[in-house]
Amino acid sequence: MTSGPNNSAPFSSDGHEARGHGTTLALENNGAASQRPVPRRVWGSTAWLVIGRLWGSTCTLVMLFLLARHLSGPGFGRFTFYLALFMVLDSLVDMGTGQVAVQRTATAPERIPAVLRVTRRLRLITGTLGVILVGGGAWLANEPGAGWILLASFYPISHTLELSLTVFKNEIAWGRPVAVRAAANGASLAFVLLCYWRGVEEPALFLFAVALGSTLGNLGLHAISRPHLARLPRSSAAQPYGPILRAALPLGIASLCQQTYFYIDNLFVRALVGEAAVGHYNIAVRLMSWAIMVAVFATLAALPWLTREHRAGRLGVATARLAQPLFAVAGLATGIAMVFRTEVLALFGPEFPSAAGALAWLLPASALVYAGSALLTAVVATGQTKAVLAIAASALLVNLAGNALLVPDQGITGAALATCATELVVVLGAALALKRLGTNPFGPGTHPWRWLAGPVLFASAWYVAHALCS
Repeated sequence: MTSGPNNSAPFSSDGHEARGHGTTLALENNGAASQRPVPRRVWGSTAWLVIGRLWGSTCTLVMLFLLARHLSGPGFGRFTFYLALFMVLDSLVDMGTGQVAVQRTATAPERIPAVLRVTRRLRLITGTLGVILVGGGAWLANEPGAGWILLASFYPISHTLELSLTVFKNEIAWGRPVAVRAAANGASLAFVLLCYWRGVEEPALFLFAVALGSTLGNLGLHAISRPHLARLPRSSAAQPYGPILRAALPLGIASLCQQTYFYIDNLFVRALVGEAAVGHYNIAVRLMSWAIMVAVFATLAALPWLTREHRAGRLGVATARLAQPLFAVAGLATGIAMVFRTEVLALFGPEFPSAAGALAWLLPASALVYAGSALLTAVVATGQTKAVLAIAASALLVNLAGNALLVPDQGITGAALATCATELVVVLGAALALKRLGTNPFGPGTHPWRWLAGPVLFASAWYVAHALCS
């Protein structure tokens, strides 16, 4: 699962494509062949993606640090609200096409040109719909800066060209794409700084500056992919729309549910607590997004490998080998971070420690993402997209109910608690789905006791760090 926000850009679909493919079920084979370790290429690509994310996070940190002081409280809240809305818009535009492109071509590269023709047209349709919903909606609602919001809403259409990145995804080769995305992050920051130095005070214009850099990134990804596309063997068989659309829709709706339940609390907080509180809360959410980046990128990089392991009957063991160490390290890191959450939030301004209570729930939610991300990606690798959709839809319902019940009384802390409960639902739902599908990541050969390392290390690290600081 990747319920967390972005990858290296303030809004981008790349970080939400760690869901995959596989069209046939297989029972686990727990013989010697199933003891194969996670390929080095998966960890190597994860390292590249994390390095890129660190650079992107630095750019975003500088941007938020400056704008938190430069804009008014409501203005900063409105800026972060639309950043969150654009994350949901990215998922709407993708609508499962990125995952299906990998699914259809990972073992048949000659299909890539034909598959891209179909998936690009589908993204053009969903991108146009996004412009109407977000840009047109802001215009009709007479939002401040509606014209700039409308212009920014055209950015996701550039994801039609981003699909060319499929050639790098299939090869699990992320070095050059990360470099391009890092350049795009730098461009977004440069545009924001230009507006900042010129004394711009319109939040929507800063949103447009971020969107402009992200657009250049998608154009750059297409440019580096074109030579690889030109060298591919060509298949004369056309790809029909129907099967691709039927495969993409469940994944796309599931991804949209995930992004929605991660950001829908913005609507509750904005309506019930106020725009200034949205800004405070979104800084805590941004810290969570940074905390989960390894989970997002490890599952993204591992997607083709997990698909092949599924077809070889080794998915349960492969999932455990990927997730268990990640979950353990996440528990340790987030346990330590619990002690310093107030000090970190204070870096953004004296009013931001008011989100410390929210961050106290978002940090354990971050640790849960490390387990849920791998488990949900494994469900997708079985080809059971309806199971993925059921898990994501259930999580969205839990999140909506949690926000409706908790935000009126507890404010942003209630929204964070709803997020934590949602991530727990994803973990449990994905685990139950895998067991029902005959792919058990807790079965023989998976060392089930290692799953306990995450919560044990979280509690221990929190206790020890608190004692040392006291």
